[in-house]
Amino acid sequence: MNTLKFFVVCNFLLLLIIGCGSGNTKASSLFEIKLEGNKTDFKQHESIGVAIKNKKDKAINKVTYTIDDNELQINGNKLTFDLTTLGNKTLKATIDYDDTSAEISKKIKVLAPNPPALYTYEIINEFPHDIGAYTQGLEFHDGVLYESTGKKGKSSLRKVDFKTGEVLNKIALENSQFGEGITIMDGKIYQLTWQSGIGFVYDLETFQKIDDFQYGQSKEGWGLCNDGNRIFKSDGTEKIWILNPETLVEEGHIETATDKSVFNMANELEYLDGKIYANVYQKPSMMIIDAKSGAIEGVINFGGLKEKVTKHPELDVFNGVAYHPERRTFFVTGKNWDKMFEVNIIKK
Repeated sequence: MNTLKFFVVCNFLLLLIIGCGSGNTKASSLFEIKLEGNKTDFKQHESIGVAIKNKKDKAINKVTYTIDDNELQINGNKLTFDLTTLGNKTLKATIDYDDTSAEISKKIKVLAPNPPALYTYEIINEFPHDIGAYTQGLEFHDGVLYESTGKKGKSSLRKVDFKTGEVLNKIALENSQFGEGITIMDGKIYQLTWQSGIGFVYDLETFQKIDDFQYGQSKEGWGLCNDGNRIFKSDGTEKIWILNPETLVEEGHIETATDKSVFNMANELEYLDGKIYANVYQKPSMMIIDAKSGAIEGVINFGGLKEKVTKHPELDVFNGVAYHPERRTFFVTGKNWDKMFEVNIIKK
């Protein structure tokens, strides 16, 4: 290669490298989102000062802020977190500058606007419950109780006379499967398994298995409930997933949060009047969650209830909640408890 060709090739490569480098300039090297007080946790509807740190003194024409693809309104230099749902969020800023644009982001948490109210309980009745039932899901339908039990080799779906504890119908799961939450909708019973990644659909009247479904992004199967149009599914994380009842596809989720933190212990679920009642995993308590936002609006202390059941080696934690619409009361029990309790929930 002669000298002239060498310099031409070198100059071409140099221009190519410079061009590629400038085109790949990271937006984070040019700009940064700055929030008042360097906070990352905010309450729903809270307003906070916001600015863009312009690291290279670019000529900024416009900045647009979004969360969950929804544009946030700016009043002066104040950004208001008027969001429908709470939890872990990504605040994005789209910056128009120098006839181009860039997008930068910041991880934040949007929490409940108010602390949860505190509740206790009043026992109305006690009913017998199968001491061998490792209760994972409860639900009433037309005055009859349906129950899902867990443990490999012992998991089942049951139809139960709640007054006597008699099992009226029962279907066993495979020995490799660990039964979890259930819900009933449009003549079908939906049942989860824990870590098998599969759920089942049964005919309500015959208990015949008519379908199954695979989980999507959710990690495991914990609790189920429904509002008549959608199915809610907990998976042991802060997320409660929203499933299409026809396709069983996870179409979105909410995240559970108090005014202090995002919380990840929702287990067995029950839906009533826009709220999800959720057992707190391994605790004698229950959360009242707004089904739209994920805000934990109340906490019910069921302390002392376990002391009212027979002690034995297999006795386990408080779990299981079902609302009886005709009696307008809640029924609760635990894993391998020999009693089920009908209760009123009372605000302190």
